[in-house]
Amino acid sequence: MTTITKAIIPVAGWGTRRLPITKTIEKCMLPIGNRPLVDYVVQDCLKAGITELFFVVGEDSTQLEEYYRSNIKLNDYLKRNGKEDKLAMIAPLEGVQLHFITQPSYGNYGTAVPVALAAEYIEQGESAVVLMGDDFIWNPDGSSEVARLIEATPQGACGLLAAQVPIESVGKYGVIEMDEAQNYTCIIDQPSPEEAPSNLINISKYVLTKEVIDRAAGLAPAHNGEYQLPDAINGYVANGGAVKVVAAQGEYLDGGSVEGWLHANNVVCALA
Repeated sequence: MTTITKAIIPVAGWGTRRLPITKTIEKCMLPIGNRPLVDYVVQDCLKAGITELFFVVGEDSTQLEEYYRSNIKLNDYLKRNGKEDKLAMIAPLEGVQLHFITQPSYGNYGTAVPVALAAEYIEQGESAVVLMGDDFIWNPDGSSEVARLIEATPQGACGLLAAQVPIESVGKYGVIEMDEAQNYTCIIDQPSPEEAPSNLINISKYVLTKEVIDRAAGLAPAHNGEYQLPDAINGYVANGGAVKVVAAQGEYLDGGSVEGWLHANNVVCALA
């Protein structure tokens, strides 16, 4: 098992699928129940023993940092009005360091870019968890999907958390192809159900070694002009590296679309 203490959480996207609300509310701060979407990712990390969180944010991002810092005026209001029981809800996180890395609004775009920006904070010999900040795995029993991913990833290797979807739905996603040892070989983009190698989809949640994280900074753009993190992983695999595929036990919830956000709220509010 790999010991992991750091997580990279990219949240710098404009959230164009959620306009116009994301004009003024950062996508990762959209509410699922009474908590912002990204906090479900953060809480999963904390349960897994993560002690440093590296948020890669947009240039004008303020809401995320404000959410996790102390609000003295609100604290005072709650105390004055006999609502001290709510103080724990808004207290800063304990036992974890938060870092905010700015991603320029002009420049390269794609999932590899924020990881490359955080590369200097990962030491040689270290691995880190990389988790996008606009979706999460929901476990109503409170268990940690990140902890399971870390536990299943062999020392010195990489891991990939995959979500299971109905086989008839695989055409919407990038589907994971594996070898007999359940190691990642490639992603098949939007296959038909008959052509899909599995019903496990890539949800961009990884354990990555320093080597792969550094590779993210040296990529060529993909066919669409974006710099894609799977290309760094593919290069690592081509050179003999192993990426363990770990099937998520909980339900994959995505706040990036209106339909996904509504479903996420229904699931969390019904079972919380």
